[in-house]
This record gives sequence, C-alpha cells and structure tokens, in this order.
Amino acid sequence: MPADIPVIGPEAEAALDWIALTDAIAAGHDLPEAQTEDVFLTRGSDTILTRCAWIEGLGSLVKTATVFPGNATAGKPTIGGSVSLFGDTDGVLKAYLDFALVTKWKTAADSLLAARRLARPDSRTILIVGAGTVGRSLREAYAAAFPAAEFLVWNRTAETAKAFAAGFDKTEAVADLEEGVRKADIVTSATMSVSPILKGEWFRPGQHVDLIGAYRADMREADDALMTRGRIFVDSRATTIGHIGELKDPIARGVLTAVDVVSDYYTLNAFQRAPEDITVFKNGGGAHLDLMTSNYILETWKGRG
Repeated sequence: MPADIPVIGPEAEAALDWIALTDAIAAGHDLPEAQTEDVFLTRGSDTILTRCAWIEGLGSLVKTATVFPGNATAGKPTIGGSVSLFGDTDGVLKAYLDFALVTKWKTAADSLLAARRLARPDSRTILIVGAGTVGRSLREAYAAAFPAAEFLVWNRTAETAKAFAAGFDKTEAVADLEEGVRKADIVTSATMSVSPILKGEWFRPGQHVDLIGAYRADMREADDALMTRGRIFVDSRATTIGHIGELKDPIARGVLTAVDVVSDYYTLNAFQRAPEDITVFKNGGGAHLDLMTSNYILETWKGRG
C-alpha cells in the first residue's frame, strides 16, 4: 500500500458533523447526475455487494460489502467491507475509508437531509422504529437537527427497545407501535421487515415519515394506505423506483405510478410541504451518496489540523 494514501478509520468520527454532511450531500446534487452500478454475487446465504459511483467534478468510489450470516456462530462479524475513493480527472486513489464509518454517516445523513426539508421545524416527538445499529445513528443525527425533540423507540423485542432507550437521554421505549406513531411528529423506520408494519390509518396530517429499512424488491415497511396518503419523495429515482419494494411493489400492482414520486435530491428545491401533508421519504442509499459522504469525511479529516 502506498505510504501517502490516507487510511481513515473510526477515529475520524469525532470531527464529523451531521448538519455539515447534509449540506455536503445537498451540494453534491448540484453537480452532474451520478453514474452508479451495483453488482451482487451470492453463494447460498453469503453475499458480496459491490457498489460503484462516479460524479463528474467530485470523483469516483468503489464500496464492497460482504454479508456472511454464518460468521455469527464463529464469533466473527457478519458484515464487512471496504471503501476506496478515487480522483475525478486522473482516477488516482485518494483514500481508503472505514466501511462502517461511511455507511453509518451516509445512511443517517441521507434521511436527515430530507427531514430538514420536509418535517415541520417545530417537531417535538420523534419515533425510531427499530433499535439496531441504524436506529442508534438516527438518534444521533435527528438530535442534531431537532435539539428540542424527545424520542420514542419501538422494537419487535421490547427488551431491546428498553436497552436502547437507557443509552440516551430524552428517550423512551414504547411497547405499542400504533401508539408511538400517533404520538410522533416524525417517524423514522429502519427494520428488516419484508411485510408492512406501518399502517396508513395510524397517521395524521402534518407528520413526516422516513423509510430506510426496505432495501430489496421483496421488502416493505409501509403499507399501501400510507404510501397513497403520503406525498412521496426519494433520494434518487434511479436507485429506488424500479429496485425497492416500497415503491416497486405498489407500482407493479397499479396502486401507485412513478409520477406519484414528487422529487428526488436532484430537484431538491421541490422538497416542500403543505401543512396538511403527510410527507413520505424513501431512503435508497445509493453509492453516489457514499461518494459524497466519503469526500466530506476525507476533506474534514484533511482539515483537522
């Protein structure tokens, strides 16, 4: 490995800022639209996913994730990976970045940018659905933009939600998902559900819904009623509409059409709401967002002095 190539690990996190990253993602969408490509390789339950992105004026990225569920029985991590960042004009390697660091900050900041544009600024109660690793990142990120908010957390396993809540101030576990939704101004969901758990009948005008968990064509977190009641926004039309079950499934059945998606981040000025809207944002998390995030991390790391 060349000695002059930065290797940026978890220690860089202390200098990062959620609001600054959302601003960097917004600025990244002022550049030409990204070229992206995903490649899946599988062997039984094991998966290797390689995601590539190239944005003219910003550079390119290759991010590889390995998912080996059987590792858990051997005490090894089930998810691994690497991120390589390259220059735009010369293709020269600029940095290696920690896979978990990039994924954490990209995923939560993607959702936070939409919430900063679509959620009511006076939102005071935020429900996190799913008490896993992503849920913890969302708790950090949303607190940065909504510092006066109190948080609720729901998980299929109640004890996991209680343990999550104990790790943060102003955070309470709820046992009933419907009750939590009805109390919340913002609902952010990061589960592995393959069938809808969020029911449209639970929601009221003025709420903002952030859907993260469904990342495959066979996965849903929100039911048809929520998707038809909501005003729908996505981070990228190219990586969500034809690929993710939250949209692909209801469109295939004629419940929605692609026209029902109001905007993606390439027309960010259209991310607006009326007071009576239920806004629904689908976080698709494409590789172009990994590229924007990695560049932000690298520039912050270089500027740390």
